[in-house]
Amino acid sequence: MSTPYAVPSLRMSVCLLAALIPMSAPVLARAGEAPQAHLLNLSASATQEVQQDVLSIRFSASKEGADAAAVKQALQQALDVALNEARKIAKPEAVEVHTGNFAIYPRYSSKNGSSVLNGWMGSAELLVQGRDVAAISQLSGRIGSMNISSVNFSLSRQAREKQEAEVIAEAVAKFKARAQDFTQQFGFRSYQIGVVNVNTDDAGPVHMVQPMMRAMAAPAAASVSDALPVEPGKSTVSVTINGSVQMLP
Repeated sequence: MSTPYAVPSLRMSVCLLAALIPMSAPVLARAGEAPQAHLLNLSASATQEVQQDVLSIRFSASKEGADAAAVKQALQQALDVALNEARKIAKPEAVEVHTGNFAIYPRYSSKNGSSVLNGWMGSAELLVQGRDVAAISQLSGRIGSMNISSVNFSLSRQAREKQEAEVIAEAVAKFKARAQDFTQQFGFRSYQIGVVNVNTDDAGPVHMVQPMMRAMAAPAAASVSDALPVEPGKSTVSVTINGSVQMLP
């Protein structure tokens, strides 16, 4: 009585095995696939110098006194005077103005082996930066309530991206030329580009200008001769391409 049920069970097992074989065959073929032959690893780089176009001037003021409120008020007045003058030349992307560190802290002295509060000190900062170099350098001659603590040049995002596009095109052309040259030297006719990595770098140093210290007294009028003499430096934009090509007969 058990025989009629054994035959269908055998047929089902055969059908299931036949259905699994076509699915596993491609996987086995890929696993045993040979690696690509005639691969060549190459690198090419390009570098260009570009003049820095962003001038940054940091103004600072320091005050001290016996009363913390008086020190704070004196710093605020110095900062307000400088801010009012800087805002006159503020323009989007051309001249940016923003405040920096503003701090008031106690001053201690030693007396009989212990620290004793003997006053307060404070400092305030104002940063002016942008691509309008002439306007910013002339502004330095009109701000008398704060000292110039640092001056530097850098490369703007717009200039960096424009130069970077040119350097990338040059590096790509060099990479293709090297690939074609090596392909011919190895006795092949053409090549096919595989995986490629493009690395960019703005390695230009920040050009520093010697800060000018002066008494914090507002000038009666500023002339062009009061402008801070500045000279921009240069940044180096570099692009390196690393990749592989398959040489073809």
